[in-house]
Amino acid sequence: MLCSIYKSPKKDNTYLYINNKDDFSPVPDALLKTFGTPQFVMVIKLDERHKLAQADIEKVKVELKGNGYYLQVPPPVPNLLEQYKADKAASSKG
Repeated sequence: MLCSIYKSPKKDNTYLYINNKDDFSPVPDALLKTFGTPQFVMVIKLDERHKLAQADIEKVKVELKGNGYYLQVPPPVPNLLEQYKADKAASSKG
């Protein structure tokens, strides 16, 4: 299974996976507007890989077969202040 990967010029670390290079017909127009003009990154063979750097390869395959595309967004940024407060509270109890 081949797939083409594009990065977003508007959103850092946001990637769009599609089945056929330059065929964005399965991607909703609203998503493409938010994503911006897709910038081609590479074509990969999913069948020859066991994992991807930032995405669950099985989920990517399912989404490509079902929807014709997969959107990879970056993980949420942790709230370091809340984490610090939680760690501080936990250490004061013990």
